Amino acid sequence: MRQNWLIMTHDLTTARPASNRIRAIDVARGLALVAMAIYHFTWDLEFFGYVEPGLTAFGGWKIFARCIASSFLFLVGVSLVLAHARGVRWRPFLIRLAQVALAAAAISLVTWLAVPGGFIFFGILHQIALASLLGVLLLRVPALVLAALAALVIAAPFFLRSEVLDTPWLWWVGLSSVNPHSNDYVPLFPWFGAVLLGMAAAKLAQRFGIFERMRSWSPPRPLRVLEAGGRHSLAFYLIHQPVLISLVWIAAQLAPPPAPDPRVGFSRACQAQCIEVRDQAFCSSYCGCVMEGVAELPGGIAGLDRNSGDGSQQTRLQEIAAMCTGETDLQQLDSPDE
Repeated sequence: MRQNWLIMTHDLTTARPASNRIRAIDVARGLALVAMAIYHFTWDLEFFGYVEPGLTAFGGWKIFARCIASSFLFLVGVSLVLAHARGVRWRPFLIRLAQVALAAAAISLVTWLAVPGGFIFFGILHQIALASLLGVLLLRVPALVLAALAALVIAAPFFLRSEVLDTPWLWWVGLSSVNPHSNDYVPLFPWFGAVLLGMAAAKLAQRFGIFERMRSWSPPRPLRVLEAGGRHSLAFYLIHQPVLISLVWIAAQLAPPPAPDPRVGFSRACQAQCIEVRDQAFCSSYCGCVMEGVAELPGGIAGLDRNSGDGSQQTRLQEIAAMCTGETDLQQLDSPDE
């Protein structure tokens, strides 16, 4: 289900002659694919209850996921420059863009049907499609300017968040006061920054002849499987998670995991989302307040997923979140030492 920030670029621009490909980049994509599969398999184990709730949302696993996502988006920028630096090749670009956009729409539809409370409305594929369009417009911008723009894009969520952008129609921007709930949320800010960094690095590599030297490298036989995967990364992305989650589902039928405590999972998920925009002291108090409020809903915490499509429940959850935000802010004002 959750595609959590992880996609590869298999040359959004593509259609490069095989003899002119930089095989090291395909190998790099292949390595990222392996890392992505490891993360998704761990998430699947968590989803079915084989590992502790919230494991992949904290600490090293969270950093791991973000590094993988950043590497794929970085390669999107590199691919744009490699394919279009001498002029945009519109036909292959638009064909590949259409493929990615259709795949993104399909993922949104499937996850909306399967997990309406956390469906993927702007995930990594959506980001790649938008970033590619924006990146093409910036192909003539110098490398140092691209790097500066990247820094601004990455820093923006720390300084420019606003309640004005809280409307769902603007969640794709990434500057709402609180991140919306989704199993894969990769908004324009800050993630477009990784694409800009890839473009800047590619321009510098071209200037110093690094790509020409890389073209002479041929991967040893053990790495050619990674190279093949890197060439077909979009197909791998669309196929691997249904395969992995099906395998874990089969295992769950044969050897069911112990029943999880929904309170633990809810608390960790709340903390993971909250810590994106507030400090740890605030989040601990805030999430405790929210848990108390949710416990009073029909079905309590355990009923959240079961009733995720209930509009009245969603309204009540927003009210609880707003109330707890106000109460926690007041507590911190009254207790400045905390």
